[in-house]
Amino acid sequence: MPTSTAEGFRPSTFEFLRELAANNNRDWFQAHKPRYESEVLEPALGFVQAMAPRLERISAHFMAVPKRTGGSLMRVYRDTRFAHDKTPYKINIGIQFRHERGKDVHAPGFYVHLEPTACFVGVGIWHPGSEPLAAIRNRIAQRPAEWQRVINSKAFREQLALSGDRLKRPPRGFAPDAEHIEDLKRKDFIAIGELSEKNVLAPDLTARVATRFRAGKPLMAFLCTALELAF
Repeated sequence: MPTSTAEGFRPSTFEFLRELAANNNRDWFQAHKPRYESEVLEPALGFVQAMAPRLERISAHFMAVPKRTGGSLMRVYRDTRFAHDKTPYKINIGIQFRHERGKDVHAPGFYVHLEPTACFVGVGIWHPGSEPLAAIRNRIAQRPAEWQRVINSKAFREQLALSGDRLKRPPRGFAPDAEHIEDLKRKDFIAIGELSEKNVLAPDLTARVATRFRAGKPLMAFLCTALELAF
């Protein structure tokens, strides 16, 4: 298993993902599964392993688990049960470093998304349920100055930008003129930092990603406090 991205992600990683996008069917994937193993799976697990010590310096409560299944690397197989799109495979590499108490992608986490058309780093919580969403909104309303410091910090603004879905109207219980009303409308509390394909193939990818993760540390600390999770 590679232990650094210098040995891992290569142009052939993106070549495989492009070919998979054009041939997203089981017969093609099975015929090219050895390439998936060598060009996607192994370098991705090597990246997870290389990120572990860097992530621990940010927070000991987020896990870097280099396992083929059940770890930080998300499955290549799509859940098509209720989807209009029935193509069976994801055409991206998704890596989530979840909180130790997190059970799925809706838990707070640090995230890396690699796809030929879009590569980025993400921090925060995506599509939280109604209770955690209410807890986050209430903390913003109760600690507006603290929230302002999070989103206005120099490192955050240089490396990341808030993203995700939001309501058209104020959520129930919040006035239209409430402080930070546009953030209170958010349904996702995530911040994104774009990466280029060149960034992904460079030997300093782990350092670059760690820099983005550190910039998101105040946001993650704020969210974890709102959700009564250790940070």
